[in-house]
Amino acid sequence: MADLVKQILAKPIQLADQVIKAADEAASFKQECAELKSKTDKLAGLLRQAARASNDLYERPTRRILDDTEQVLDKALALVLKCRGHGLVKRVFTIIPAAAFRKMSSQLENSIGDVSWLLRVSASAGDRDDGYLGLPPIATNEPILCLIWEQIAILYTGSLEDRSDAAASLVSLARDNDRYGKLIIEEGGVGPLLKLVKEGKLEGQENAARAIGLLGRDPESVEHLIHAGTCSVFAKILKEGSMKVQAVVVWAVSELVARYPKCQDLFVQHNIIRLLVGHLAFETVQEHSKYAVVSKATSMHQAVVLASNNNANANANIGANKGNDLDEDRSQIPHPFGNKQSLNRMHTVVTNSMAFKGQTNGLNQDNVAKSNGNNGAMLNSISNHQQSLSLSGVSNKAREMEDPATKTYMKAMAARALWHLAKGNSPICKSITESRALLCFAVLLEKGSKDVQYNSAMALMEITAVAEEDAELRRSAFKPNSPACKAVVDQILRIIEKGDLELLVPCIKAIGNLARTFRATETRIISPLVKLLDEQEPEVFREACIGLTKFACTDNYLHLDHSKSIISAGGAKHLVQLVYFGEQNVQGCALILLCYIALNVPDSEELAQAEVLTVLEWASKQATMIQDENVEKLLPEAKGKLELYQSRGSRGFR
Repeated sequence: MADLVKQILAKPIQLADQVIKAADEAASFKQECAELKSKTDKLAGLLRQAARASNDLYERPTRRILDDTEQVLDKALALVLKCRGHGLVKRVFTIIPAAAFRKMSSQLENSIGDVSWLLRVSASAGDRDDGYLGLPPIATNEPILCLIWEQIAILYTGSLEDRSDAAASLVSLARDNDRYGKLIIEEGGVGPLLKLVKEGKLEGQENAARAIGLLGRDPESVEHLIHAGTCSVFAKILKEGSMKVQAVVVWAVSELVARYPKCQDLFVQHNIIRLLVGHLAFETVQEHSKYAVVSKATSMHQAVVLASNNNANANANIGANKGNDLDEDRSQIPHPFGNKQSLNRMHTVVTNSMAFKGQTNGLNQDNVAKSNGNNGAMLNSISNHQQSLSLSGVSNKAREMEDPATKTYMKAMAARALWHLAKGNSPICKSITESRALLCFAVLLEKGSKDVQYNSAMALMEITAVAEEDAELRRSAFKPNSPACKAVVDQILRIIEKGDLELLVPCIKAIGNLARTFRATETRIISPLVKLLDEQEPEVFREACIGLTKFACTDNYLHLDHSKSIISAGGAKHLVQLVYFGEQNVQGCALILLCYIALNVPDSEELAQAEVLTVLEWASKQATMIQDENVEKLLPEAKGKLELYQSRGSRGFR
C-alpha cells in the first residue's frame, strides 16, 4: 500500500515543482504568478508530508484527492507557462483573463484543504489536532462520502473506543440509505469492520456485526461480504464470543442468508448449523450437548435402539442387526422430557459403538474391551467426549449468567437464522432434523416469546416445505412414530386450534407440507383445518384450503380417507360459501379443493345436500375461475363424477 501511494504521489509532486519553477520564470503577470507559486509551494510541502506518511494514508480518499490535485496542478502549469517571455509578438497575442488566476488560486486552495484533511483523517487519534475533522472542499458535491471516509479511517487507525463509535456511525448510515451501504463497501469499510468484530470490545463487536448485517442489502453486497471472510469471523464469534455479540452475529447471518440464499452452503462449511442448534437447545431441551453425535453411522443408531430395549451386550448386537432401518432407529431418540437414566444409557451405548467403529478420538480399543465391565470409567470417557463435542467455546456457566432478555433474543435469532438457512436446501434441512432442533422448536412453540415462536414456526414451515419435495428427508425426519415429529405436530395443532393469527399461516403450511406423512388413523389433523374455513381472515382461508388440498389431492395415497374426513368435519358447506362469496384469491383455492373432494367421494350424501354440483356448474360459467389451469382440468371431471353418481331429480336440483 505504501509503495502504491508513493507512486500516486510522484506525479503531483513533480507537477508542483514544475509550476514553482515556471512561476519564477514568468515575464508577465508576475504578481499573479508569485501568488500561485506561494500556494503551490505550500501544496508541494503537504504532498511531500503525505509521501512520508504513506504507510498510514487511507487509500480510497487518497486516490480521489490526488487525482483531483493532479488535474489542478496540470492546469496551473499550463497557465503559468503562458506567462513566460518568448518574444514580444507572442506576449502581445497571448490573452490571459484576470479571472483565470483567481479561479486557479481558488482551486489550489481547495487542493491544499483536501490534502490537509487527508493527512488529518489518516493520522492516529493521538496525532489529530482536534476531534472534529470537518469536511474537505472535495466534499462539496457529496458530503456523505467524506463522512464515510472519516469513519472508515477511524476504523483503521483509531483506538478501540473510537473504532466502536465509528462502527455505530456506519450502522446509522447503512440503516438510513441503501446507497450509503454500497458506498461503505466500495470505500473499503468491510475489512476493518470484520477486524473489529474479532478484536474489539463488547460494544465495538456488536456495532461492527450489526453494520455487517445491514450492509448485506442485496446479493452483490452479500457476495462481497462473504469473499471478505465474514463466514469464518462469524463462526469464530459463535464459538468464543460473548452471548450478546453472538446474538447480533446470528441476526447478521440471518440477514445475509435471507438476501442471498446461495451463501447457505458457505455458512454450513463453517459449522454454523451445529453452533446455531447449540444455542437453540441451551436451556431448552436436556442433554443438548449430544447434538454432535454423528448420525450417519448405521451401527450407532442401532446401538441406540438396542439401548432402549435394555440389551446388555451392545457391541455384539450391533453386528447382528446391521439390516435395521436407519430411520426407525432414529425414532428411538428419547424425548427431552424423558428420564435421565435412559439418556445416560443411550449415550453409554453410543460411545461404545463409536469406539467400536474407531470414530472416537478419546477412546482406544482397550477402553472398548473394558467398557462393559467398568461403567464408571466409561462414564468418564463419555464426559470427555462430550467436552470434545462442545457447542461453544463459552462455558455453560458463563452462558447461564447472561440476562434472560439476551438468552431470549439469542434463541429468536438462532431460530431466524435456521429458518433462512433451511429454505429450499435439503442437505441443511437434513442436518437440522438429525439434531435436536425439531424438539427445540416444539418446546419453543409452546414456551418461547412471541419472536421465538414466530421464527420457530417459520423454520418448521421451510423445513417441511423441503421435506414435501424430498421423500428421503420426509421419511427420515417426519416418521409418525418419531418423538420429535409427534412433539412438533402436537404444538402446531395446538396453535391451529387456539387460532393464534400471528402463527396460523406458517403452522397451516407446515401441516399441509406433511400431508403425505399422516396415516389414515390420524384423525385429529383434518378437523382443526376445516374449522379455519369458518370466520377467519382471507389469508387463513386460502392457506387452509391449500393445506386441505394436499390431503385430498390424488398425489396423497390416502386422499380418499382424507376427503371423507373433510366432509365429516363439515367442510363441504364451508367450501360452498367460500366459492360463492370468498375473495377472488380464496375462491380458486376453495374450488380446487371442492373438485378433489367431488372426484374422490362423488356419492357422498353431504355433497348432495350442500348442492355441490350446482356450485360447480355455476363456477364453470365464471370466466375469472376457469382461467386457472388446475380448475380448467379438474372442474369438468368433478362435474362428470357428480352427475354420474347423483341423480338431479332425487337430490332436488333445479
